[in-house]
Amino acid sequence: MSQYSGKIVFYEGKCFTGRKLEICSDCDNFQDRGFMNRVNSVRVESGAFICFDHPDFKGQQYILEHGEYPEFQRWNAHNDHMGSCKPIRMQHGEHYRMELFEGDNFTGQCVELCEDTPFLQARGLTKNCVNSIKVYGDGWVLHEEPNYRGRMYIVERGNYTSFTQWQAENPTIQSVRRVANYF
Repeated sequence: MSQYSGKIVFYEGKCFTGRKLEICSDCDNFQDRGFMNRVNSVRVESGAFICFDHPDFKGQQYILEHGEYPEFQRWNAHNDHMGSCKPIRMQHGEHYRMELFEGDNFTGQCVELCEDTPFLQARGLTKNCVNSIKVYGDGWVLHEEPNYRGRMYIVERGNYTSFTQWQAENPTIQSVRRVANYF
């Protein structure tokens, strides 16, 4: 992975009030740093982060890029729970490529992608189930609904033999976008 520098600040209160927690690298548990899991506002001072609503990089995922989020609804959260985060590490300039498989362990129908795809079935995926993935180059964001909507999951370079490896609750994926296109 490439070198990364970034900074994110979490606040207990809305509009950047209350206790705060500053993070510049991976943080697998906010409570280990004396910060409860209630986050009502966030300021990303530099870089971009994947934030999770539970410790240990588990649960609902959110991409937060440079900017201010004065209340949790601004990052599309349904509540004020946040338990861990890590920076998005991108190696700019690499070739983007991903292979999606309908079955576990890279079996079943396969679709290869090199660009954002708002509706996977239009690219030949006969079902909306994606059970395993091979990611080359920079990361991708998987969405449960067409047109980059719904719950999102971030996958970085590597092989994922089952949908549970990228923290998905089910294998329904209907659109994908390169991480770099969020910034």
